[in-house]
Amino acid sequence: QVQLVESGGGSVQAGGSLTLSCAASGRSLKDYVIGWFRQVPGKEREVVAVISASGTTHYADSVESRFTISRDNARNSAYLHMASLKPEDTAVYYCAARLVIMLFRPSDYDNWGQGTQVTVSS
Repeated sequence: QVQLVESGGGSVQAGGSLTLSCAASGRSLKDYVIGWFRQVPGKEREVVAVISASGTTHYADSVESRFTISRDNARNSAYLHMASLKPEDTAVYYCAARLVIMLFRPSDYDNWGQGTQVTVSS
């Protein structure tokens, strides 16, 4: 198992930027697919962005061209840079990890962080 801890959330005005970090411990992330997900109360958790072990990326349509997922295996960390933020991006953001195969549903991931709140005001 790998333990994940998110940081970097906060409050920002629409149009602003934030970068979330996901620090891993317990195992090396180098063979893991990393996903960022988000959830608002009363709604299902949804995929935001995913990065494979080799660096292939996938984005939800709603964040394409605004968000950038990256990873630094030397630091055993992953990141989500969020730009041009909108009020509808307000959510708790989670990072998650799974071995090898790049999948996109929350149920496909078995390692989760505790989440970090992002609030975007208009």
